Amino acid sequence: MTSRRVVVAVGAAVGVLAVAVAGWLWLRPGEPRPAAFHGEPTSAFYAAVDSRQADAAPLTAQEVFTEATANLGSLRRTSTQEHAACDEILWGASASGCTQALGAAYAGNGLAGQFAIFNLPDGRAADALVNALGKDGFVRQDAAFDAARSRAQARAMGHYVTVSWVGGTASADDLVTALVALDGLGRVVQNRILAAT
Repeated sequence: MTSRRVVVAVGAAVGVLAVAVAGWLWLRPGEPRPAAFHGEPTSAFYAAVDSRQADAAPLTAQEVFTEATANLGSLRRTSTQEHAACDEILWGASASGCTQALGAAYAGNGLAGQFAIFNLPDGRAADALVNALGKDGFVRQDAAFDAARSRAQARAMGHYVTVSWVGGTASADDLVTALVALDGLGRVVQNRILAAT
């Protein structure tokens, strides 16, 4: 009789645990997305770097995150990251053929933001990633801000994709100013265009 009670008790405990796990999976919050998002496909301007074959040298953190970009207005760079596995900084989207992703986090004056650049095989893959960021998933949040009060922009620039994302308690104008400043880190691609021509 006692063995039957133990089996019933274990069965009940397993059932409660299964319900609890299912409830957590069902009710857990999803990954954060920006409240406002703008995506841009690549254009003829980036034709010189439309494929990695024409622009084979990998990006370096020193090339993208120079001393001159340590401070962007009221934002100060707090960290940089380099990833060979691009998908590890994405959720719900995949960067097919991506060989590297570089990122940085910034903070200051009630604002925080992050910037990432992905090195993809060509402009088609870059456009596909921008489309996926607009509907399927996004980059993982690395900077501390409320995503519900945030803005982001993703640009395909030849075989690169840049993602700028900023949020905080500042005014809408300050958010836009900070987003433009972060987006300016994508000028590194213009240097690649000059080198390729």
